[in-house]
Amino acid sequence: MIKIQKGIPDSVIKEVLQRNDIVETVGKYVHLVKQGKYMKGLCPFHSEKTPSFTVTPEKQLFYCYGCGQGGDVIKFVSELEGYSFPEAVRMLAVEAGIPVDWDASEHQADTPFQRDRSSLLAAHEITAKLYHHLLNNTEFGIGAKDYLRSRGLTDKLIDHFMIGYAPDRWDTLTNFLSRREFDLELMERGGLLSSKNDGSGYIDRFRGRIMFPLWDREGKVIGFAGRLMGEGQPKYLNSPETILFNKSKSLYHFHQARQDIKKTGRLILFEGYMDVIKAWESGVRNGVATMGTSLTDEHVEIIRRNAQEVVICYDGDKAGQAAALKTIPMLEKARLKTSVAVLPQGYDPDDYIKDKGAEAFVREVMSQPVSPLKFRLIYSRKSHTMVEEEGRKNYVLEAVRLIAQHESAIEREFYLKELSLEFDISLDTLKQNCHQVREQLQKNKPNGDNNAFSWNNGMNEKRRSAGPPPVLPAYQKAERHLLHVMLQDADMAGIVYDQLGDAFIVEDHAALAAYLYAYYAQDNGPDVSRFIATLQDDRLERAAASILMMEDTPFDEQLLHDYVKVIRKEQKLRLIEQRREEWTRAERSGNHLLAAQIVTEIIALERQLNEGLEDRF
Repeated sequence: MIKIQKGIPDSVIKEVLQRNDIVETVGKYVHLVKQGKYMKGLCPFHSEKTPSFTVTPEKQLFYCYGCGQGGDVIKFVSELEGYSFPEAVRMLAVEAGIPVDWDASEHQADTPFQRDRSSLLAAHEITAKLYHHLLNNTEFGIGAKDYLRSRGLTDKLIDHFMIGYAPDRWDTLTNFLSRREFDLELMERGGLLSSKNDGSGYIDRFRGRIMFPLWDREGKVIGFAGRLMGEGQPKYLNSPETILFNKSKSLYHFHQARQDIKKTGRLILFEGYMDVIKAWESGVRNGVATMGTSLTDEHVEIIRRNAQEVVICYDGDKAGQAAALKTIPMLEKARLKTSVAVLPQGYDPDDYIKDKGAEAFVREVMSQPVSPLKFRLIYSRKSHTMVEEEGRKNYVLEAVRLIAQHESAIEREFYLKELSLEFDISLDTLKQNCHQVREQLQKNKPNGDNNAFSWNNGMNEKRRSAGPPPVLPAYQKAERHLLHVMLQDADMAGIVYDQLGDAFIVEDHAALAAYLYAYYAQDNGPDVSRFIATLQDDRLERAAASILMMEDTPFDEQLLHDYVKVIRKEQKLRLIEQRREEWTRAERSGNHLLAAQIVTEIIALERQLNEGLEDRF
């Protein structure tokens, strides 16, 4: 029997698939246009300019001809949101109003990894509550509470963000977890404790720090950031990389900001936790921050899946502006509309709100972001001495180079006019210089999207090679046609089983056939979405989705027999080739008796092959 997922009843999977229409679900993320019996749009899994992403309402499947992603509605949500299979089922069940009470009675961690993860999640949750309690209700937290209030944090904010305090003691958390029978060695691996230098036991990892819980996208605590109130290094101490926490894939407060991000299509990217917190109080509810690292490609992918526009709001100092310059190309490469909220020199969002107020922050900073080009010009200007003629000249030359790199002719002219008016230089002169720079840039530009060797002018050069798709061998076509029918007709699947079994030549096809026979053996009727949900294997799910996207054509038992013959012929050809190799080895080793036996087998196989061809004609 094929198990979909221990802890989630098969009836729930079936109901989730029935009550979550794939067109409606995908339509929340992708603009779909009807084309015949299909819905088409730009793929959300890779960047493209020409739609290759297809949804089939009749079969409740999606498939992208560009990147090969495919599957049912559960697979779509799982891949797009980065959920595990159970998490995707849970989300879709909640949206469809299906009770999610199976966890209480049936969900258990099966593997050691799952048990460790479950234990660490429980430990992190209870640790966050402990630190929050120590901050609010004990003498340990008095100084930390006063410090937070001096930074402008209200009790309401402290409670909302579950801010806490880790006392400057060695064993507060260690004893707390030990009394609750948590495995301390696991807690050390999970980043909550540290082992003593002499190996005699464990101590608290975080001591004398204000504690900021870090959550995953589901709102589960997966780590901490501990901040010193006074002097010392490091100012922030984050949880290490663990089975729960990966700083390159986590965004601070994303779980709470996500609703507003989806609603507005816009995400605000801050540098620090305090910036997110103070901005939240100011009414900016779609703000997130990286967790102790620069923006990564993984972060960008999370952002791309949830927003269409990003406003960068980094610190106003040189380091913050340099970080913004580094971040802009990463966001632009993902085709996200990008702008920068510019802060005065020396200000970060937290300081600006504290000095000028929340209303001014929203009105003067967040409501007036500048384009990436404008921000580059502002940054360039600061690196030149504008009171000197040489400095002004160098700035104009650099500004023209920056403007020349911009694709929009309208925006180029707009900024060139600004330069012309400010520096009293002929607009024609600036345009001529800009044109020369663009020509030189074009000469230096390597082969990219705008050439005959790209596919779909997207960010998928590595996904596709030049030229038309390869022609499949006859046996592969035969196997795909058989599986296409078997997935939709249990009787035909039974006939194929009698004639061929799972003796398909392509490995994935053989695996799909075996799974399909088992699926029908459970008295399941043809239901491609439900079958795909049983696979739990990315490669097989993609293979099944690709096969199901084939056009439905007339099919009968004679055609089935013809396909089976093609496959059997290929099997015999491969067996003959294998025997010839064995014959060669036997001859070289001087085993002439074995070589003679193999020749006899080869002759018999070739005769069978020829007889099969005669029968066919």
